[in-house]
Order: sequence, then structure tokens, then C-alpha cells
Amino acid sequence: MGRKYHIAEKPEMGVRSRPLLIQKNYSLRRFGPADLEAVININRVCLPENYAPYFFIDTFNSLPDTFIVAECGGQVVGYIMCRLEHGFSDVRKLRFAKKGHVISVAVTPEYRNLGIGCSLVEEALSAFARLHVDECYLEVRVTNEPAINLYKRMGFEIVRTIPRYYFDGSDASVMAKPLM
Repeated sequence: MGRKYHIAEKPEMGVRSRPLLIQKNYSLRRFGPADLEAVININRVCLPENYAPYFFIDTFNSLPDTFIVAECGGQVVGYIMCRLEHGFSDVRKLRFAKKGHVISVAVTPEYRNLGIGCSLVEEALSAFARLHVDECYLEVRVTNEPAINLYKRMGFEIVRTIPRYYFDGSDASVMAKPLM
């Protein structure tokens, strides 16, 4: 944690493509209560499903190593929050598993496609591995192709669909990845 990542800014629309020379730094760190307002704002901007403030704090208190924020220039630009569960495995049929559940991951629109989301998920997966978690899963809208493609590149597979999972009636794909 606390690693620095270098990300290149996107070229402006209409600007001729050439190697990107401008670099920005972002870092990942554990969420702290002072980050609550920024995380709630990111959640509201990026996701249609929103949580009450106590839910964020409760999630942090239950598994702090997997509630991570991305920061750029002193500003929180993304987060991931997870919890630990036990239940039937999504990747090994008819087996009981210790499961990491990615509840929510979001990056502000102006910082997307720079590797921040991937870094957040990787950091959470590393924390789950240190906790000897068997597998990790998440839900994603069936229409969210960029996220589905990212998760597939990271080794997640779609294991089932949950009809009308989201408040607006949209279906969710459950994606899972073995960790052990």
C-alpha cells in the first residue's frame, strides 16, 4: 500500500496522436474516515446505487485492508470497498468457501482508463490473498462492457446472471475468480 503509480494524461480530442509526455502520479492507500465525503461523492457521481454513510463506515470497520482509495494531487479520485463472506463457492462447485466480495469500485470519469480501477482491484485481491480468501466475486451490470472486459482481463469469469438485481430492474452478471 502507498505505492506510487504513474499514469499518462489522455490527449485532448482533436489533438494529433503522439507519445504522451505529461505524467501524473496517483497513489493507493487505505480509506480513512476523513475520506468519507469524497467517497460518497464518487459513489453518487459514478454509480446509480448509493449507500448511506454508515454503510461505508461499517464496511471499513469490518475489513479495513480492502477499503482502498486512489488519490491524485491530494484528491480522492477512486475507491474500492469489500467484505468477507462464507458460502458456497462460485468457482468450485459444491464446496464451501471463504469469499471476498467486491461491494463497490468506482473511479471519477476524468480519471478512467488510466489503470486506477485495475490497481484498486489488484490491491484488494492482494489483501484478500493475505487473509487466505479462497475466491473473490463481484456483481456488475450486464450492460457495463468496459467493466466486464476489465474484470475478464484480470481473470474473473461470469458465473451466473441475477435478474433484476439493481434498483432500476437491470440484471447483474456475477463474476468470480479463484485466489487459492
